[in-house]
Amino acid sequence: MNPRLLAAASAAALCCATSAFAQAHPEDNDRLAIPTAIFEPTARAPLPGDTSALKVPDGFAVSRFAERLGNVRMLAVAPNGDIYATRRAEGDVILLRDADGDGKADGDPVVVARRAGAHGVAVHSDKLYLATVKEVFVGDILADGTLSPLSLIIGDLPDSGQHPNRTLSVGPDEMLYISVGSTCDACAESNPENATILRASLDGKSRTIFASGLRNTIGFGWHPRTGQLWGMDHGIDNLGDDLQQEELNNIQAGKRYGWPYVYGVEEAVNPQDEPPANITAATWAEMSEAAVLGYTAHAAPMQMAFYAGGPFPDAYKGDAFVALRGSWARSTPSGYEVVRVDFENGRARSIEPFLTGFIADGGQARTGRPAGLAVAGDGSLLLGDDENGILYRISYPRGRGRPVMAVAPADAMRTQTGRGSGVPLAIERLQGAAPITVTSTAFTDGAPIPRPQSEYYDGVAPALSWTPVDGAATYVIIMEDPDAAAPKPFVHWLAWNIAQPMTPEGLSEEIKLSDGIVQGATSRGSVGYFGPRPPVGDAPHHYHLQVFALDTRLDILPGSDRDTLLAAMRGHVIGEGRLVGTYAQTDAPLK
Repeated sequence: MNPRLLAAASAAALCCATSAFAQAHPEDNDRLAIPTAIFEPTARAPLPGDTSALKVPDGFAVSRFAERLGNVRMLAVAPNGDIYATRRAEGDVILLRDADGDGKADGDPVVVARRAGAHGVAVHSDKLYLATVKEVFVGDILADGTLSPLSLIIGDLPDSGQHPNRTLSVGPDEMLYISVGSTCDACAESNPENATILRASLDGKSRTIFASGLRNTIGFGWHPRTGQLWGMDHGIDNLGDDLQQEELNNIQAGKRYGWPYVYGVEEAVNPQDEPPANITAATWAEMSEAAVLGYTAHAAPMQMAFYAGGPFPDAYKGDAFVALRGSWARSTPSGYEVVRVDFENGRARSIEPFLTGFIADGGQARTGRPAGLAVAGDGSLLLGDDENGILYRISYPRGRGRPVMAVAPADAMRTQTGRGSGVPLAIERLQGAAPITVTSTAFTDGAPIPRPQSEYYDGVAPALSWTPVDGAATYVIIMEDPDAAAPKPFVHWLAWNIAQPMTPEGLSEEIKLSDGIVQGATSRGSVGYFGPRPPVGDAPHHYHLQVFALDTRLDILPGSDRDTLLAAMRGHVIGEGRLVGTYAQTDAPLK
């Protein structure tokens, strides 16, 4: 048997060059030889009806709920027990039922929707939400489980690249959470919405970046007791058999999670890539959140499901399960299993195998590739094998507990996303300084902001200038919209350590610029200027471009938020002023 094993010792001379450009970063002169491997066990279909090779803890049982399902991917279970599954290859959504409660699907699946690239699926309040590569659709669930015609609510998710498999779920705060993977293994993304989890309103009219630095977090969910969001992220490839481990993260609003520059519980440095603008890896680690737990590298985590309670033993209450589709970049296979994430008092303590047995012939063959995972209406666990079209059922026959389909509490999400909302404008919080006159070549005070400055169009930062202040060491720009629904005011631009009393049109959206300017996080979750983007049909919003003169340079982390910036400014403001422009979008946006 040829396992298609390719082992290569790639001597990566990452900084042999001696040019000024090659030596520009403080962490140049790395040299590292990395043994890498490409190996996928040979696919072998399991015997008809056979589950004997699949191993679960004592007392649990594995059976086949449905077969011949094709490329079955993500799963969602409705409150009445109906099961919806996406099939990416077929481009559809299927419905399965077990009306007689015998642990098997009743008849053949029913196709209820068709969309190319269908992948993420969620059920909420008698509606089904479906994600493709670039779109999110919603349809009403009818009495027979079929759907009304789908409506497009989001049509401009980022292009996919290496990771096209969008997933989504409705959070306890009644908002859509959408996972958007990176376009690459490790790179600086040009679109800030890549390698993130997005947060959008249920009608799709508004969205922000909830968390970033997440290479590909397909599986995520909310702890049923704490309401905290957790997810399993895919690690970077080509760092060897045991690196990068798959990451379990406690995902919080506005946080970064290291990718592509640092990773893991110890925030190790990725030797292939260096942070931008001479930011050291140590600083990037300080800007980022470390993983809570790691698991075997290249195991490929897929859908995650929390177990709120039911017939499983009490020890499993509040734990999570994750399907691991299996490795291709490792000399010995990893993944091809379901793992249990053991939680204690709302905190993850360990990750351990729960269902194994898809690897055969001493690691040379595989009999399945786990993908979708969900808790069924009867409290059993459903697992989809997207290679063989089988939906497995993991049950605990001795269990007598009633299934718990509890909704996680919303407090954690609302607290996190509500920070910095309902506060005065920055200029009203830092009063008493000498006045500054702020002008722009793009618009005058109180006038409409031209379309090129809007995020609906070019998204170009306006050229600004202001009267200099004697004794000023640096200047700060804070742009806010107090007319936004939430957060209120919405932060559109943070820039500090500006040496001259002006900024050019189209200032770069990099986190740190060559002239020393540092930029922070907007309410969108991106860095740099984010132009006006009020909902279509809203009355004109007012955008306050506030300029502050300081008697010092600020030493805060790049990418800091507004409240961190304001705290650093206190006691150093010696001048202030603002320019107010308006913007309304009356017609359908161009992008």
